[in-house]
Amino acid sequence: MSKKKKENKEVNEEVVEEEEEKITELLDEDKLKIEELEKEVAKLKNAYALAYADTENTRKRLQSETDNIKKYRIQSFALEILPVIDNFERALGAFENKEDQFYTGVKMIYDQLITSLKNEGVEEIDCLNQKFDPKYHQSIMMEKKEGVESGMVIEVLQKGYMLKDRVLRASVVKISE
Repeated sequence: MSKKKKENKEVNEEVVEEEEEKITELLDEDKLKIEELEKEVAKLKNAYALAYADTENTRKRLQSETDNIKKYRIQSFALEILPVIDNFERALGAFENKEDQFYTGVKMIYDQLITSLKNEGVEEIDCLNQKFDPKYHQSIMMEKKEGVESGMVIEVLQKGYMLKDRVLRASVVKISE
């Protein structure tokens, strides 16, 4: 081989080596950029997942609050109307003649009011002759009564009411000793 060809071959090899080094450097830089971008993508995916979870939790909380508002929407009205019901019951109890037309009219109004409240989920707490339960009853008196187990409700002084699964007003009761 001629000297010129040898020199050209060596120059070409050097150029090829330099180009290979440049390509290797560029590939290494690209790999670093890819790794950085992959880390950024992972970071953004994590941020997205956190934001999505937070949004879902907020949506569920708001839905739960809305459901509770709908479920217990009548609570404040019912609390205000309970003394009216108490007064209706006192008035009905004061009538001596249950055949009186005025008694019949008052009883009809009372029955309609009770039915309307029941339709909204307001129910009387049944407690007479039941075991005393502080979740539903408020005891203000105790009395020893023969033949009655201790801790039983023997008299209801003021009716208690539930609104669905919530105590609206506890029953005021007398219990046995």
